[in-house]
Amino acid sequence: MSSHSLGSSQVNYHTFDLSISLQMGRVHRICRDAVTAAVEPLGLTQSRWTALVHIDYLSEGVTQLELAQSLGIEMPSLTRTLKQLEEQALIIRKTGEEDKRSKHIYFTEKGRALLDQLQVLLIDIKEKLYGSLSHQQMQLMASGLVEIEANARKLINDLTPINESTQSKV
Repeated sequence: MSSHSLGSSQVNYHTFDLSISLQMGRVHRICRDAVTAAVEPLGLTQSRWTALVHIDYLSEGVTQLELAQSLGIEMPSLTRTLKQLEEQALIIRKTGEEDKRSKHIYFTEKGRALLDQLQVLLIDIKEKLYGSLSHQQMQLMASGLVEIEANARKLINDLTPINESTQSKV
């Protein structure tokens, strides 16, 4: 195996170029697929378990728009997933008191119980995924990812005015 291979344990980050982002995406998809396979017996698909986890992370009462933004998906896709979660009696959606156009999302008792089961499973899955890494490796990786995310957000913000002003001239 060459030293430039993504599978090599001696990979030098200088050889990655932009492929480190591709590798992060690939690892994310594989890990997400592993979780999906593990939670399937709970009756959850990838879109459903990720929605439940994000609702919990953002706190009950989150709006559909906030949840869609957190998940990085379009509203029609989220609406379909939320309808399925409602059909499973895991969540309820309530119209906002101040803004009648907004829908707020809450767990049902059944949904909260399932979320508790899901969280126990996720702890086990994380141990299996990350267990071979040292605390130092996890800290370095976590801080590196936070830094890369911040850099990407800054780049997007820096480029957005340029793109908007360029497009307005077209």
